[in-house]
Order: sequence, then structure tokens, then C-alpha cells
Amino acid sequence: MQQYHYRSTDPAVVAIVQDCFNQRQALRLAADHLGEAFGGEVALLRSTTDVMPGGIKFKGGQELDVHWCRPDQWGFRRLRVKPKTAKGMPKAEREALQVEHQRLVQLWQEHCPASLDVHGFWDRLGVNTGNLLLCGGLFFTQHGAAYFCLGFAIDQGKHLANVAAGKPSAGWIEGAEEILPSHYDAARRDYNREAA
Repeated sequence: MQQYHYRSTDPAVVAIVQDCFNQRQALRLAADHLGEAFGGEVALLRSTTDVMPGGIKFKGGQELDVHWCRPDQWGFRRLRVKPKTAKGMPKAEREALQVEHQRLVQLWQEHCPASLDVHGFWDRLGVNTGNLLLCGGLFFTQHGAAYFCLGFAIDQGKHLANVAAGKPSAGWIEGAEEILPSHYDAARRDYNREAA
């Protein structure tokens, strides 16, 4: 698949991309607090449009299966909708499990942060999220500029002509200029070095 690389130094564009990363960092911190509340490590899951808290990795075995789904291939568990009870379990034990499960659900609701809508940031940038779903896109900020790697081309002239004609457009990012992949890769390496 062909990739197109862009850079924008427009302050509003850089602020939008930085806002996304600030909110991701806040989500990570909130997910860590959720993990502390349950005594485990929380995974952040990415869908095509969102970043959200997923399962929790616990130390423990089958005794957790009553309230938590079995671990996935990475060891993370999700809270069950209702507790798993054994056949023939006395009513008092079942009721105690229900009470404990309700406590866990309430604890989850108190501490679980809302998901982060990443497509909202792309909308604010002016990119058609339909193209984004089909072809993909990444962004980051480095040295006062926002960098983009898209699976589709954006062109201000075509965008304005399509909008004027009432036709769909891939969108346009203010101040975007196409750059060489090597320039994008160098900025990405610097970004990764600083993030590590």
C-alpha cells in the first residue's frame, strides 16, 4: 500500500495532535488507577476509532473465573456480566457471589475512564475519516511540527474543488506539505527516542 507523508507547522494543527497525545496520556494514567483499584495491570485496547480500557491482568488462577472471563492470549481478563456459579451451589453462596459481583461492577464503573475517540481529532484536522478507515493514518508531533503518514493523498486544490462541487473529499490538513519518507522516518526516530 502506498503511503503519503506530510508535515504541518500550523499552530492549530500541532495543538490538535498534541491534545490527542495529552488525552491518551491522561487515559493511560486513569487506566493505571483502575488497575490499582483491582490490583492488576490494565490493557488499553485500540479499535478503528477509539482507545479504551480493556482487560486486567491479575496474579491468580481459576479462582478468578467466578467473576472474570478466562484470560486472553496475553493474560488479560474482562469482568463477567454476571458471576459464574456451579450447579447445585447453595442459595446463600450464590447470593454472596452476586453481592461481591455487584461490588466489582460498581468499582469498575467508578474507576473506568471513558474511551478516547481518536477519529474526533482527525475530524478536527479536516481529514475524511472514511478514507482513514479504509487506508489508515498516523500522526505525532516533533520539534514544533505535526507529522502525518496517510494511506491516501490529500491535496488542497482537489479538496476545495470537491467541496465547492458538493463531492466527497479526502480532506485537507491546514499548512500540510508533502515530505519525503526519509524526512518522516527521521522525525519518527527522534520522536521514538524521546518517548523511550
